Amino acid sequence: MLSRSRSTTVGALGVLLALGGIAAPAGVRAQGPPADEPSWKWPESRWRAIVEKARAGRSLLPPSWPDGAKVAVALSFDFDNETPSLRDNQTSPGALSQGEYGARAALPRVLALLERSHVPASFFVPAVSAKLYPDQVKRIAAAGHEVGIHGWIHERNSLLAEADERELMQRSIATLTEIAGKKPVGIRTPSWDYSPNTARLVKELGLLYDTSLMADDSPYEVVLEGRLSGIVELPVEWILDDYPYFGMDRFSTVRPYTPPSHVYEIWAAEFDRAYDEGGLFVLTMHPHVIGHRSRIAMLEKLVEHMRSRTGVWFATHEQVARYVKDRTPAGKP
Repeated sequence: MLSRSRSTTVGALGVLLALGGIAAPAGVRAQGPPADEPSWKWPESRWRAIVEKARAGRSLLPPSWPDGAKVAVALSFDFDNETPSLRDNQTSPGALSQGEYGARAALPRVLALLERSHVPASFFVPAVSAKLYPDQVKRIAAAGHEVGIHGWIHERNSLLAEADERELMQRSIATLTEIAGKKPVGIRTPSWDYSPNTARLVKELGLLYDTSLMADDSPYEVVLEGRLSGIVELPVEWILDDYPYFGMDRFSTVRPYTPPSHVYEIWAAEFDRAYDEGGLFVLTMHPHVIGHRSRIAMLEKLVEHMRSRTGVWFATHEQVARYVKDRTPAGKP
């Protein structure tokens, strides 16, 4: 179990990191190098060991997609709600209400759009969100969408000891299995944050795929400390995430806002090139971000654009991962 003292320390540290970008104390960042030793002094064995914790191995881009489709589209939604605020000890009802919007107002819009468009999607759900909104998670599953792992309370994996990270993954799996009615097979780490132990724990827990790393546009097999892991990676990218364009911190003096039309232009161009390359298009969104009126209208326009092209396979992350793993011959990293 997580000790109270450690949980308090990590939680307080998360606030400092979020507000001021303050470096974590060496005692907490035990997985990293000593703060007093610059990286240019490391021996080759050290930086190689760090780099090889989780690397991109063989490409899993299949020779073709189902029924001769030109491109695979995997839409995903991180159902975070209040968990990022709770993680950082932000207990203001105002901050929490912004997360509540994701479950109360935005999720119905997202699900309605997916139903109208006949598009399956993957929802990555922190276990605390599932506990707060069990009926909504059941509704997601009942609609035929995938429910995947997204941490316990949107914790930062890189600040966790290995035993704590393992325990939170196990608790998350148990919670989602109970509420969604099916054991999850894939994980997206909160904030795409990876510790040196994450990939090994994904393999240890027998998960089919991860979708948190960024080494390619196409699916690939994760190489874990120099060895093929069997883990399918469905890579993500910040330009294919809604939060960098629309996120806002009211306590910051910088409050950028991107018009939805500009985001549409970027995402449509990314899809069009994926289509031309016969590749994979993975889009990461959050109901409490994308679910506002002007933004859900933009997403609907994007889905209509994708559906206007012939040979587009809309699939959950699980479906994509199983397809590429079954159809790509084994090989060396």
